Amino acid sequence: MYRAPLLLGLRLRRCWCCSSSSSFPVRPWRGGGGAAAPSEEGAPSSPGLPDMARVPLPMPLPASGPDRQSALLAAASALREGGLVALPTDTVYGVACLAQDSRALGAVYRLKGRAASKPLAICLADVEHVYRYCNVCVPDKLLQELLPGPVTLVLERSDTLNKDLNPFTPLVGVRIPSHCFIRELARECAGPLALTSANISQGESSLTVTEFQELWPHLSLIIDGGPTGDIHRPESRLGSTVIDLSVPGKFKIIRGGCALIQTVEILAVKYGLTTELPICGSLSSLSLEHLAWRG
Repeated sequence: MYRAPLLLGLRLRRCWCCSSSSSFPVRPWRGGGGAAAPSEEGAPSSPGLPDMARVPLPMPLPASGPDRQSALLAAASALREGGLVALPTDTVYGVACLAQDSRALGAVYRLKGRAASKPLAICLADVEHVYRYCNVCVPDKLLQELLPGPVTLVLERSDTLNKDLNPFTPLVGVRIPSHCFIRELARECAGPLALTSANISQGESSLTVTEFQELWPHLSLIIDGGPTGDIHRPESRLGSTVIDLSVPGKFKIIRGGCALIQTVEILAVKYGLTTELPICGSLSSLSLEHLAWRG
């Protein structure tokens, strides 16, 4: 029997402050793998808008106080039960699951119709957590300058990470978004979240929850934080800037993203890292067709 996902509206206009916890009696539906059967290509079997009779309307919640804490606890509960949660980041809307949950990882790939050879990034709460899941070869001050922020850093993974997460590569992309809710969620779950954009693979990134309605029936929880950017500006959909820092003293631009110029200035000018690409011209227009990491 179909059970609709819980849709929570969070009016995010500023970074939240900590608030006292409160109980939350709702038991979110275990989504992802338990959703409607995907097609052979892995995409949801019913493309387009879902049956609105089965999908709840947004339930607006204040940006602080007990209701906001309830949303955090609901999201954490859904993830611990193996579900997939859609939520805003500092760039575009994302879909998250627990990175250490192999079954949930498979559900993410089925949800998006994503090729198994494309990696998922991890989302952490704080910079110090990077050292638990990655082997870092850059100064800590460099990490502190780039994170939190709209940047994905590709580093050598440690043995602590789930071996089923990107088993085809020794590297992993790390995100610490400049967005309080997702960082608090990672902190509440006490571990890394696997994070990808909330859209069918190769589709346009989403700036509002209505832009990925075809995914709603396959999610456990949807956090509505309002638009993450200007829907009329294409650059709002670029996603995070992706930089490979796995080789000491060097960096490689994998995706230009939304923070390329300031990121390159920090890496090349301030810290003297070198790259094979010339730091000139239209770096921000790097072809998205050649990118695997999604912010």
